Amino acid sequence: MRAVSTVWNVPRLSMRFWPVFMRNLLVWRKLAIPSLVGNIAEPLMWLVAFGYGLGALVGQVTVGGVAGGTKVPYILFLASGSICMSAMNAASFEALYSAFSRMHVQKTWDGIMNAPVRLDDIVLAEMLWASFKSLFNVTAILCVMLALDISHSPKLLLAWPVLLFVGMTFSCIALIFNAVAKGYDFFTYYFTLFLTPMMFLSGIFFPREQLPPVVRLVSEWLPLTSAVELVRPLFMDQWPSDPWRHGLVLLVYTVAGFWLALVLTRKRFRG
Repeated sequence: MRAVSTVWNVPRLSMRFWPVFMRNLLVWRKLAIPSLVGNIAEPLMWLVAFGYGLGALVGQVTVGGVAGGTKVPYILFLASGSICMSAMNAASFEALYSAFSRMHVQKTWDGIMNAPVRLDDIVLAEMLWASFKSLFNVTAILCVMLALDISHSPKLLLAWPVLLFVGMTFSCIALIFNAVAKGYDFFTYYFTLFLTPMMFLSGIFFPREQLPPVVRLVSEWLPLTSAVELVRPLFMDQWPSDPWRHGLVLLVYTVAGFWLALVLTRKRFRG
């Protein structure tokens, strides 16, 4: 009973996470260019293939409902959603495959804990590192979108901190699966059963208004939906509607996800 109560303790965090973060950064710098190319190639191919190919057939889509909605080119609609998807995928890959390698395969975390660094600080560093890496990737994608003149809204500057928050949210969720995984194959469940359905329910490829009412109600509370609802209006040079609710949804997922990931990681290292 004592062990169970201990793992649920409030996170004990300190600035000792910073050297762990910097260690990941210094290692990543050696492979920064291949990593960047690998992470931005797929979303850009999605954007070109669907945005320009399918966009030529679709033309414009209505955002915000049929009545009183705003018509935008499909390439703009897709770009504003796919950049949120890119932040989600980049953070998830780093907090799953790379973090699992450091935790389980390479035993890097064990080595770090020989120094006066708590496990809580390591988990925090991994979360922040995955968030930073996702932001680095989406910044490169955003620059390409600007070069293609998909959007020139000055409000895009505000999309940058929002996408950092999105990376934090999904890195926290991914660290939950990292804590319980026995091998790399386990992450297939996360991508197949969680991320992929959410991609199609969150309004990235088509407006959510076309979904059945029950499915649309479920999609309202998905973290990727809140991310898209915050970022897409900025691409359209508009302000998000109900930003506090969407921000709160992301905050709840982030806090709850980090705490649960920390609890499960504590239990793993004590087992």
